[in-house]
Amino acid sequence: MSQPVPPFAELLAQCTTSAVHLEARDAYVVDEEDQDLKAWRAGELADVTDRTAWWAPFHDAVADAVARGVAVQRTRVISTPATEYIRFEHACTPRNLAAGEEVRWLPREQALGLLLPAHDFWLFDGRLIRWHHFAGDGTHLHDELDNRPGIAEQTAAAFRAVWERAVPHQEFTIT
Repeated sequence: MSQPVPPFAELLAQCTTSAVHLEARDAYVVDEEDQDLKAWRAGELADVTDRTAWWAPFHDAVADAVARGVAVQRTRVISTPATEYIRFEHACTPRNLAAGEEVRWLPREQALGLLLPAHDFWLFDGRLIRWHHFAGDGTHLHDELDNRPGIAEQTAAAFRAVWERAVPHQEFTIT
């Protein structure tokens, strides 16, 4: 299980069918987002149609995967009322959609009865998990790869259950 973790773009480039992402934290500390977060707070977030202002290598990787026929899906399980960071994420989600990613939202109280992993993850082709480890304040600590078939099956089932309950971004209003 403990093996070197290739960059996200490399893992996504190897996908042939699906890449699904579950986020379940209410705040993340992501240095690359500092400028956008400040701009959003000031009401100056770049318009989604101005790709030169916000498009990044992440969006290239997603767009390339989607063009190859890979389904890229993300579900965010969130507390309500939403934290400032979640409101910021919601405002930036049209960028994910522009790259071809499908995004859904699930208020935490609607997740009752679902058995969810303790960590955020990406699951590639239903067989390789990239677990994300975070500190309590949302700082990313490290990632870990896991290719145990039974765990991958459980993780895929957990994602499907959340996905089925979650609301597509276009229909979801942040409270």
